[in-house]
Amino acid sequence: MPATDSQAPAVPGRRRRSRATAPANTCVAYTRVSTDEQVESGAGLAAQRAAIQAEADRRGWTIVAWHTDEGVSGGVAPARRTGLSAALAAVCNREAAMLVAAKLDRVSRSVADMGRLLVEAERKSWHFVTCDMAVDMSTPQGRAAAHMMVVFSELERGLISQRTRDALAVRKAAGVKLGKPTNVPDDVLRRIISEANSGVSLRKIAEGLMADGIPTGVGKAKWHAPQVQRALDCQRAQELVTV
Repeated sequence: MPATDSQAPAVPGRRRRSRATAPANTCVAYTRVSTDEQVESGAGLAAQRAAIQAEADRRGWTIVAWHTDEGVSGGVAPARRTGLSAALAAVCNREAAMLVAAKLDRVSRSVADMGRLLVEAERKSWHFVTCDMAVDMSTPQGRAAAHMMVVFSELERGLISQRTRDALAVRKAAGVKLGKPTNVPDDVLRRIISEANSGVSLRKIAEGLMADGIPTGVGKAKWHAPQVQRALDCQRAQELVTV
């Protein structure tokens, strides 16, 4: 009796591959705040969580995990953010079908980084959703709209930075002393400037200085975020940036 399809012998050396899929209507939530004031108050994070939870409730999604980056700039690459890296790993490993954020700029303010994320989402079959956009980023039109929003977000970040530099230059030209004097050594100032420019929060910079036993400008052992900010604002720090 000839074998039926269900009884057909397997072809030697050939294995049937089945691609795992994420559970339907599941998502990983991501939140981010960029300043120490938002980190300490919790207002920014609370608002984002509320927006994501409301959207999930409205659309019947199950949030399987929350990931957060505190005091991290939107210009920092995803691979250098602990929270976003964990969220991306979850959707790429098919632990959830979607990555959800309250706003597009919470995920990235970089056109290049956002482009790579959207390509990765399409390649690995997960969806990227933000509560502030009424578009489906699984479609070409939706991805184009997302790219345009990131373009303007990146422009806004650049304009803010430019206005800050211009204002400081005008004040300096007028003979205004920028910030209070500080006794922090130049090598410590350079470290603070470098870490701040890399997107490290003021609180994290302070913790790192204390961990390395570096005293403050007045000889105290304990650093706080406002002390780090004062060091960044001092005239000597502004001069070191231009060196």
